[in-house]
Amino acid sequence: MKSDIEIAQASKMKDIREIAGEIGLDEKFLELYGNHKAKVKLEVLEDFKDRPDGKYIDVTAITPTPLGEGKTVTTIGLSMALNKIGKKTITCIRQPSLGPVFGIKGGAAGGGYSQVLPMEDFNLHLTGDTHAVGIAHNLLAAFLDTHIMKGNDLNIDPFSITLNRVVDVSDRALRNIIIGLGGPLNGVPRETGYDITVASEVMAILALTTGLKDIRQKLARIVIGSTYDGKPVTAEDLKCAGSMTVLLKDAIKPNLLQTIEHTPCFVHAGPFANIAHGNSSILADQIAIKLGDYIVTESGFGADCGAEKFMNIKCRYSGLKPNAVVIVATVRALKMHGGVFEFIPGQGVDEKLMNTPDVEGVLKGCENLEKMIENMKLFGIPVVVAVNHFEADSKEEIEAVKERAIKAGAEDAVISKVWLSGGDGGIELAEAVARAAEKKSDFKFLYPLDWPIKKKIETIATMIYGADGVSYLPEAEKKIELYTKQGFDKLPICMAKTHLSLSHDPDLKGRPRGFTIPIRDIKASAGAGFLYPLLGLMRTMPGLPKIPAGTKVDIDDNGNIVGLF
Repeated sequence: MKSDIEIAQASKMKDIREIAGEIGLDEKFLELYGNHKAKVKLEVLEDFKDRPDGKYIDVTAITPTPLGEGKTVTTIGLSMALNKIGKKTITCIRQPSLGPVFGIKGGAAGGGYSQVLPMEDFNLHLTGDTHAVGIAHNLLAAFLDTHIMKGNDLNIDPFSITLNRVVDVSDRALRNIIIGLGGPLNGVPRETGYDITVASEVMAILALTTGLKDIRQKLARIVIGSTYDGKPVTAEDLKCAGSMTVLLKDAIKPNLLQTIEHTPCFVHAGPFANIAHGNSSILADQIAIKLGDYIVTESGFGADCGAEKFMNIKCRYSGLKPNAVVIVATVRALKMHGGVFEFIPGQGVDEKLMNTPDVEGVLKGCENLEKMIENMKLFGIPVVVAVNHFEADSKEEIEAVKERAIKAGAEDAVISKVWLSGGDGGIELAEAVARAAEKKSDFKFLYPLDWPIKKKIETIATMIYGADGVSYLPEAEKKIELYTKQGFDKLPICMAKTHLSLSHDPDLKGRPRGFTIPIRDIKASAGAGFLYPLLGLMRTMPGLPKIPAGTKVDIDDNGNIVGLF
């Protein structure tokens, strides 16, 4: 079998203008970046506003394992399969962060015969959106420290500052730093740090904005800290929001690419799902839903992370309502959740245990899948389970997963073989999703915004994670009091927690019970429009593994990129 990048490089792409034309998108709406990618002008929203909305499908997953469950592969493959059964479909996904690309995960353009092309561009700089986010964010940080150095007219309390700088690589050495050293000409010394760019509030704003005027307003509301008497200080107070908007004037336009089978694909924004809300942009979805019969988008990590935030945050701000949810699972991941084998960093897994049929282990692991189905049904949406197929899966194991999924409330549970066979391997899944999307959806949010901060947090913790309750550390209690006083208590909640467990503890697999969620701190993304509590030891800057994925990336003698996967 060829590698992902070899498959991608051997594939023939269409001119992106042809891809756009197939969904009725005239060239006047495109800003070309070569022949195979383009930005789409926001004027298209006005021109197509009277068209009916297509069906809106979100793809999520069970609690992910280091093995990879194939959620992006399924998202892309489902889109291609829907096209094959006569549904004009558009894919909407995030652009990956360069942190995971060169770190522990590698590329995120799908895999096998279910990929987005050009695969190299998708995984690397694309059209520069992430760089624009980083520059806009760091400009605000520079304005802030210069303001303090030049007299601090706004009376900013340096100990209240919540704004770090950002860089889009995983670099744990930058988590905590001291700036302003070297004398008074270099600023006022203080402790600060770096976050990864995709954890920036500016990235969250890019993903949640609905237009140029809106992004200007959201950037203006970014809170960097407080005055000595407790009043919030914003990017507008520092007179930086206008310049930040100028830096993002092109990044706000969604990027149009294509899948390996020429399905149109919008790639736009890349907020992390364990730190931020983990979904591609509202703008891409709003454009796509007017151009396609079906729109397949993807939420980061499991249904307790990105999909919960998709429902409670993204749909709340976009006004769009999903018609169905797909939950991706694999037999081998369910075995891991069932305790059949472990993933040991630096050693991997016992492949013999992973590949030996174990129906009892799969059934034990299905508790995780059952909880994810329950979570999605809380929002009143039909659920389909996609079992991403691997060669070692036994018929008995697959049937066990299907039976448990349907018993838990899924409309259907089907095998997906899109990695191996592209759209042809997802026909059964596409038909199941189409049937589910035609069913009545009684979409509802998990909580109203006027609930107190603690009640919203505790609702997510108990109903989505299955916790017995929540405990608050002193810093979190302090922030709840402060944000309530500052008027941010009516914002939705974006929990920052590990993606490796339903709980806050990455070591608790399956369906944990009898645990309490500790809230260490709470931060305000007032511009993006949410509060994000930090659960346990959640970090906003990842680190590289001992052997980063980037060690395999190189250029061959012909100038081709190799090693991306």
